[in-house]
Amino acid sequence: MKALEKISDVVSKYMALFAILTAIVAFVVPSSLTWAAPHVPSLLGVAMFGMGMTLRVEDFREIFRRPRDVLIGVVAQFVIMPLLAYRLATILNLPAELAAGVILVGTCPGGTSSNVMTFLAKGDLALSVSMTMTTTLLAPFVTPILTLWLAGAWIDVSVSAMMLSIVKVVIAPIILGLVINQLFSDFVQRVIKILPLISIIAILFVLGGGISVNAERISETGLMIVAIVVCHNLFGYALGYFVAKIFGMNLTKSKTLSIEVGMQNSGLATTLAMTHFGAAASIPGALFSVWHNISGSLLANYLSRKN
Repeated sequence: MKALEKISDVVSKYMALFAILTAIVAFVVPSSLTWAAPHVPSLLGVAMFGMGMTLRVEDFREIFRRPRDVLIGVVAQFVIMPLLAYRLATILNLPAELAAGVILVGTCPGGTSSNVMTFLAKGDLALSVSMTMTTTLLAPFVTPILTLWLAGAWIDVSVSAMMLSIVKVVIAPIILGLVINQLFSDFVQRVIKILPLISIIAILFVLGGGISVNAERISETGLMIVAIVVCHNLFGYALGYFVAKIFGMNLTKSKTLSIEVGMQNSGLATTLAMTHFGAAASIPGALFSVWHNISGSLLANYLSRKN
């Protein structure tokens, strides 16, 4: 167990590096990870189950202790990132599947990586976790509706089917993990240090599966999509920080909003894209998975020095 805990610590600390290596392997030797593509929904479910096992009912009370901060952050995330994605897709006149994929990244909730980056940045971790939980719980309703509104001109969007997918691969696994934590807390506390390892491995396979089946397409449009992903992410960081300052938040909360708004649950975006829109639509989500871990680490390092 101690060995697994050490491995988990290393993998968590250097997740950005492992994401880059996985992307390179999937791109250079696609056959090594194409097997993961059909199992992407199940793999994301495993990651979300691991997240659920780290939560307690008490964690949700924080949302109601500071509703103003959480509301500002949630609205900022579900307004800024979808509209940024839409503008980038229209300005660059993207093909239908790629446009849908970019917009899907924008309409997805925050991911657990943002909680780690907020901690490293010396931000407000409780606010970060509350925002992630709230946007995740709202995702079955908000993500499909926003995707239909913004991407409906490019591609057919089934709101009900997408809602069901999010419930299956995100909400149900999180609730199951939460229940297990409540019923078997002693056992969970013994294994909690290796849960990040399980979740990260699952997310890396989601990333690898998305890139492996799109290796040829990425070689054709890679630079453009990378540029879009980078711009989407960086503008999200900047606008999240700006919104926090507009509402008079202190530096600690501003750091948190910057990271929370800019970092998305790209694993969910990849899964929904492959399930509902086709393999090409998963490219933005897969590349976002790699990039936001790099940019998030750099931003957290910079923000940690701001007092």
